[in-house]
Amino acid sequence: MSGQITLSRDGHVATLLIDNVAKRNAISHQMWIDLAEQLEVLVQDSDLRCIVLRGAGTQAFGSGADIDEFESLRSSKEKGIAFAQQAHRAMALLRHCPIPTLAAIRGACVGGGLELAACCDLRLASDDARFGIPIGRLGGVLAYPELEALVHVAGPQVALELLLEGRLLDAQEALSKGLVTRVVPQAAWDEELAQTIARISDLAPLSARWHKKFIARLQSGTPLTDADQQEGYACFDTQDFIEGYRAFLDKRKPVFTGK
Repeated sequence: MSGQITLSRDGHVATLLIDNVAKRNAISHQMWIDLAEQLEVLVQDSDLRCIVLRGAGTQAFGSGADIDEFESLRSSKEKGIAFAQQAHRAMALLRHCPIPTLAAIRGACVGGGLELAACCDLRLASDDARFGIPIGRLGGVLAYPELEALVHVAGPQVALELLLEGRLLDAQEALSKGLVTRVVPQAAWDEELAQTIARISDLAPLSARWHKKFIARLQSGTPLTDADQQEGYACFDTQDFIEGYRAFLDKRKPVFTGK
């Protein structure tokens, strides 16, 4: 089997590693299955405060599909549909995850790698990162579930630019076009990544989950219900809210419990 998805835990943070260094972290069919299975467990973990997705090594976050599998797994419409179901499952779990998600991007973030990164809440990129979806070079097409997150993050114009030209964007151009949240110099990468994860995981976890839910709800395009409006004030009944304002008054760091 080529490549693997490995999971590590550190306190309230889970890291999923796309590990296929020999193929620049190309994502095989089995890796898509494994990623979805890992995410199915993680999204239900009330103790988690951040899920980090990153590539092994420094050369690539993810370079797309493992083309060596195309002949056996994607050489017909029926095979393509069966293959895509696993990738779409992983993307949907990541995009709708209630826990804050962070893509930590070094090197190439191409094809399926960019599709995955677009499903995350935040995308932190090193200044040597490169972005693109040159699927037209293979005669392929992104199906609707694969396009959804990309268009949501960067808009239809940038999505069309990537797909119709097939060129790769450097980190600064990707930043200017909304593909990434922030660009970090390589020399400061480890420190800034650690600080970003700490900032996310130090905040009240219920606040993060509610904010994710509310923003997604606002973007659904349907009118808010009375129940939606009421939920906006549910935080005032939580232990974490009491802990938060009391810690502020006491001039100490709050200890949030997610309750």
